[in-house]
Amino acid sequence: MQNLNPHNITTDKLTVSLFTEKNIEASVLRLDKIHPVISGNKWFKLQYYIEEAKQLDKRTIVTFGGAWSNHIIATAVVCKFNNLNSIGIIRGEEPVQLSSTLIQTQEVGMQLVFISRTDYGKKIIPKHLQKDEYYFISEGGFGQKGVEGAATILDHCVKESYTHICCAAGTGTMMAGLIKAVLPSQQVIGISVLKNNQALEKDVKFLAGKTNNFRISYDYHFGGYAKYQLALFSFMNEFYRQTNIPSDFVYTGKLFYGVSDLAKKNFFSPNSKLLIIHSGGLQGNASLRKGTLIF
Repeated sequence: MQNLNPHNITTDKLTVSLFTEKNIEASVLRLDKIHPVISGNKWFKLQYYIEEAKQLDKRTIVTFGGAWSNHIIATAVVCKFNNLNSIGIIRGEEPVQLSSTLIQTQEVGMQLVFISRTDYGKKIIPKHLQKDEYYFISEGGFGQKGVEGAATILDHCVKESYTHICCAAGTGTMMAGLIKAVLPSQQVIGISVLKNNQALEKDVKFLAGKTNNFRISYDYHFGGYAKYQLALFSFMNEFYRQTNIPSDFVYTGKLFYGVSDLAKKNFFSPNSKLLIIHSGGLQGNASLRKGTLIF
């Protein structure tokens, strides 16, 4: 299995005409390069949870996610690397055919437990998993350990060079970490990937402990989490043609679209310098019909 290598992270400057015309500099922090499976922000959000589990001598990690969850597969592989057992509580009844994501998790040793969407929504943990010797990680790495890990993301660039740090936001964990890590003069811009996710701002404030250096846009969810529209695919393909940077339709495609549209609408003042966080998650594109994307 390929080793995880944060040294592969690069900062790629975008040469997209839109940003040039608006007199904006934009670069992408390529977290997707650290590992083909534990790509992007997943490792950063998991690292301190895994460290604490080992310190507490907890040998089994239990976490939560859907059939195409980046977090689930990343946790499975991280546990494999650390000689830990892993259990994934999966949203929904067990299907006849597992997704390629869940097949991968089984191949690296994760045990899958399927529960109804109702129980999942209520966070009901099956009784046979309610054991003190298990270490639980919330969906998406939500929590302070995840925030602490996400705050180290900006150690992999010259953060002082930017006026805005832009990211996709699901649980808000990575965004909260970035908020804690930026300078007082910088602003974090979050693009919500969920529809009607008004609790996101409250969650981010709770996790970050700060309230005055971020903005969230709720206009670029394309129908909701893991939802999409043809316009999003068209944008992702054109963005790849111009930049050679692949994106996923759940998170980063919406992020790049949102930041581009905000720039088009003069949200960013001239001479702004944007750092866009590529949080990985490319494996999720496997759920799409072949040929939908050109990369």
